[in-house]
Amino acid sequence: MLSIAGTDPTGGAGVQADLKAIAAFGGYGMAVVTALVAQNTLGVREVHVPPTAFLDAQLRAVSDDVEIDAVKIGMLGSAQVVAHVEAWLVEVQPPIVVLDPVMVATSGDRLLDPEAEEAVRALCHRADLVTPNLPELAVLVAQPRATTWDAAVAQAQLLAARADTTVLLKGGHLDGAHSPDAVVDTSGVHAVAGRRVDTRHTHGTGCSLSSAMATLAAHGLTWSEALERAKAWLTGALEHAEALHVGRGNGPIDHLHELRPHIDLTPSWSAARWDAAAPTRAQVDACAFVRGLASGTLPRAAFTWYLGQDLLYLREYARVLARAAALAPTVAEQRFWAAASVSCLAEEAALHESHVDPTGLTPAASTLDYTAHLLAASAAGSYAVLVAAILPCFVLYTDIGARLRGTFDADHAYADWLTAYADEAFAASSREASTIADAAARAASPAEHAAMATAYDRSMALELAFFEAPLR
Repeated sequence: MLSIAGTDPTGGAGVQADLKAIAAFGGYGMAVVTALVAQNTLGVREVHVPPTAFLDAQLRAVSDDVEIDAVKIGMLGSAQVVAHVEAWLVEVQPPIVVLDPVMVATSGDRLLDPEAEEAVRALCHRADLVTPNLPELAVLVAQPRATTWDAAVAQAQLLAARADTTVLLKGGHLDGAHSPDAVVDTSGVHAVAGRRVDTRHTHGTGCSLSSAMATLAAHGLTWSEALERAKAWLTGALEHAEALHVGRGNGPIDHLHELRPHIDLTPSWSAARWDAAAPTRAQVDACAFVRGLASGTLPRAAFTWYLGQDLLYLREYARVLARAAALAPTVAEQRFWAAASVSCLAEEAALHESHVDPTGLTPAASTLDYTAHLLAASAAGSYAVLVAAILPCFVLYTDIGARLRGTFDADHAYADWLTAYADEAFAASSREASTIADAAARAASPAEHAAMATAYDRSMALELAFFEAPLR
């Protein structure tokens, strides 16, 4: 979806409004700027029109690379700009063109000189849909502004016939409690009833409606179907406009009001648990083993002992991950946990075995406590609780690795191990595990939710004990 229009730095009109309306209906919005407008909700302060050569460069940058499904045209400003846009339309032939003829300000002042008005009038012939407000419709047909619905329909029919196009007739400038709109072409009038929303926050309404119509048409709706859908959306956008609290004047509509109920602004479960575990994480950072590992001063005997215990731990952890794969509700999650289980037995174990002889190893109390906790979570049958118990082993090591990355030289005593901690592939797996835990938390019952927190916090505490054990 390409918008060709001017700007509004406060986001209520112009290309900024167009992009929001396009996004509201699932389109991918692009924009070519015809004019840089210094405006806010109180009015326009200044307009800068870039050279038309730059306009051409923008248009061609888009059409040389991207397949365009529909074009919405807004503020053009001069006959020269209209000519360049028209020449591009003739060359590119986009499948849908919607023209919002920006010609008359809200105050009633004419925005274009006579030459530019005539150019816009001619451009209507290139549009599949023209969306003037009543003052603009009057200019396009060279008649006084309509003051009744019937007179407005007659003017829309006249424009449709003269320009061989379809007209979106908007009744918002008429008086009364009703605010009908209509799709008008040479075959008839399809009116859509509507009620007037009592709000002064209507800034960018015309821009937004024309962009919505273009996007819906690109989805395959007829103009009549598009109007019914867009009008319902626009009514809601006007009703929610007051709550935006944008500016002190004629504020914008709420383009994304239909999306807002589906936006969850609460922290993710994994992020909340990570924050709650901050005291334990601080103890991990402060423990002698982690500080010695980071500095390279950790005694080799303590590190070797740790690796032996970690190897024993990973053998059980692989079984727990395999259990998670068996319980997982989706194929994607099954594959993730199965791959993680294989990684424990192959890649991680190989690194351990290059440092320590696994023959005759026996698990220490800290290792037994941790694996017993994980196996108990595995045996309980709750996928959500099991994932919560598994997660700290992912996120804690990823966090340590990320913070130690770049702090050691190649000749560091434990460089290979610290590099493994900071591996980006493991970090990606950690993020995926957190995403899975968040999804499991959303589906969990209140009792499971509480059990997830307990399992996660217990694993964090056992991670600390595991780090402390080698130097005890």
